[in-house]
Amino acid sequence: MRRPARSRRDERPRRRGRTRTVAIAGAAVVVLGGVAATVVGLGGGDGNKASADTALPPNTTTVKRETLLDTSTTAGELGYGTATTASSRLSGTVTDLPSVGDTVKRGEALYEVDDVPVTLMYGSLPAYRELKDGFEGADVEQLERNLAALGYVGFDVDEDFTSNTAAAVERWQEDRGLEETGVVALGSVVFAPAKVRIDGLTAEEGSATAPGQEVLTFTGTSKAVTVEIDTEDQRLAKKGGKVTVELPNGETLKGVISDVTTVVKPSDDPNGEDETKVEVTVDIPGRKAQKLSAPFALASVNVTFTVDRRKDVLTVPVAALLALQEGGFGLEVVKGGTSSYVPVTTGLFADGKVEVSGDGISRGTVVGMPK
Repeated sequence: MRRPARSRRDERPRRRGRTRTVAIAGAAVVVLGGVAATVVGLGGGDGNKASADTALPPNTTTVKRETLLDTSTTAGELGYGTATTASSRLSGTVTDLPSVGDTVKRGEALYEVDDVPVTLMYGSLPAYRELKDGFEGADVEQLERNLAALGYVGFDVDEDFTSNTAAAVERWQEDRGLEETGVVALGSVVFAPAKVRIDGLTAEEGSATAPGQEVLTFTGTSKAVTVEIDTEDQRLAKKGGKVTVELPNGETLKGVISDVTTVVKPSDDPNGEDETKVEVTVDIPGRKAQKLSAPFALASVNVTFTVDRRKDVLTVPVAALLALQEGGFGLEVVKGGTSSYVPVTTGLFADGKVEVSGDGISRGTVVGMPK
């Protein structure tokens, strides 16, 4: 948006036929988005255009048609996403633990209590009860789906735990060196969406454990970004939303928001208030993207959220706008060797551009710009 170079209050306006003149207010400016705009008036009479009473603008640009994005960028941490805590449901002694960084797959031991493995299986529903003949539910189907994936047959994968399911469980228990009961005890299986990476250990081998006691934390095995934002900015993060991730080397990757969680961070000051934040997990899909991010073990990255999107709209640089004395904004449209002021309606302001619409404004229209 332009600043007036000098007052033209005392100059006599030039006329072009029946077009009305524009009164330039000396030193009258408004500030929009931190940029000053010259204030012009359309004068009296009818119509919504006026000829410029000054020389042609020093520079020009053309109206463009494009998609306008309003974005917000914040720092995030590239790692493996938000960690999940595995807490024991058993009483006993922790006899075996994995190492940090290990990958555990379906059917493998996540840890051991009293020399008995706690097995990882895949699913989104946490284990909350023992499973045995006669039980029904989504957790039964989840268990049967895992048994089938591990190669056990002879039962239907459904929500019914039958004697056939119990027989398959016994075969699985025999292969794992467990007591063959046909019953899946609560605490003997941990469910996760897919294979996991051990993120940290909160128990030690040889330590006692009890129901509810934390044993370890795990994440997924694919690179992901964790971002903390203020609660007032939660509108930026919607599950399934797309973002851009900039790696430390400047490479940019496409990301997808997979999880949005509100977390409470205790204050370091005993007399202080806890702080509520929104924790956003961003997945980086695709083999190529995973390969590009692989060299960075734990690194700070920039995550760009899209605040607003206006598709296929007319835009001009914000500096092209003129503030009208009558209110609103206009553009100085240049055609041939003359120019005229045309009122416009503004929309989204983003990245130094503004969405505009108005009579005679179309793609390719030439408009004035400051030096």
